Amino acid sequence: MTARAKAGPEQLVLALPHRAAQEAEDFLVSRSNAAAVEMVDAWPDWPLPAALVVGPAGAGKSHLANVWRLRSGADVMAAARLDEAAVRAFEARRALVVEDIDRGVASEQVLFHLLNLARETAGSILLTSRAAPGEIEIALPDLRSRLRAIPPVLIAAPDEDLIRSVLVKLFADRQLAVEPHVVSHLARHIDRSTDVAMRVVAACDRLSLAMQRKVTRAVAAAALAEVDRDQDEDRADVEGGDTR
Repeated sequence: MTARAKAGPEQLVLALPHRAAQEAEDFLVSRSNAAAVEMVDAWPDWPLPAALVVGPAGAGKSHLANVWRLRSGADVMAAARLDEAAVRAFEARRALVVEDIDRGVASEQVLFHLLNLARETAGSILLTSRAAPGEIEIALPDLRSRLRAIPPVLIAAPDEDLIRSVLVKLFADRQLAVEPHVVSHLARHIDRSTDVAMRVVAACDRLSLAMQRKVTRAVAAAALAEVDRDQDEDRADVEGGDTR
């Protein structure tokens, strides 16, 4: 457990890195993601060589894809960087994760070729997206048809019960004892996103250390305000075209 030495309220707190747990046992299941979990559990007995997980940002798509990667031995490629290296990676393992196809596909020909290879070699490809294939701009007609033929498995934004469980686990990972009413308060007021939950817990940890007190409701409120400000700044940067 991290030692909390006595110091004044303006103590300089170092932002130490904290690894996000991404193993299978770290993935919490609820009604919002049960269908996607069942799909991963069904591998390698998938009805089609490719599967598609669709859900909003922060719903846990990348975590779930990592669970499948560990199980299948797949490599992971971002669709926006897809090139011939992805073909070589697939041929080596006959399994590949292609993330975020809604954010642009660097080479539609390569993705179409990969889907064909998966069919021809009895391999497996897991695709993730924030939008259904019919909502994604795909120029290559054959790829557009192939993607639309893959039944999407939906993963919804975390519900309040799941966010509460995520918060409990994140606090436990940091060895922070937090009262249930504080966790419930956070679960009711944060954006329902695992990414936001991680940021709020990190802020609670940092503020608790700086203030030399446990994570109370007041500390949680300050952490929420801090994360809200950061999100507002991020949105302003995006809207203003900040390219930093």
